[in-house]
Amino acid sequence: MMEDLKSKALDIQNLVKYENNSVVSREVIKKELGTVTFFAFDQGQGLSEHSAPFDAMVQIIDGEAEITISGVKNTVKKGEIIIMPANEPHALQAENCPYKMILTMIKSD
Repeated sequence: MMEDLKSKALDIQNLVKYENNSVVSREVIKKELGTVTFFAFDQGQGLSEHSAPFDAMVQIIDGEAEITISGVKNTVKKGEIIIMPANEPHALQAENCPYKMILTMIKSD
């Protein structure tokens, strides 16, 4: 865990800020079994299709994301979560507006 975040109550909206034409990330926990990372995607930005050996939960904390998992497109809005299974191809895109999310990844067996 990053030293400046230990044992403090934090405003999740301010852990990452939007930047023009960018994807901003801030890893807050990194362990062998998984990570927790905050992201801010400007409109039009995204992560191309990839897969990972982790089960992942995305929690949208601002805006809405277009998340495609194994070819199925999902619109995930503020206050919603989606699970991305390990080793399944997925992509994330800020199509209609910028968004912020928390990505929690847990190593799959």
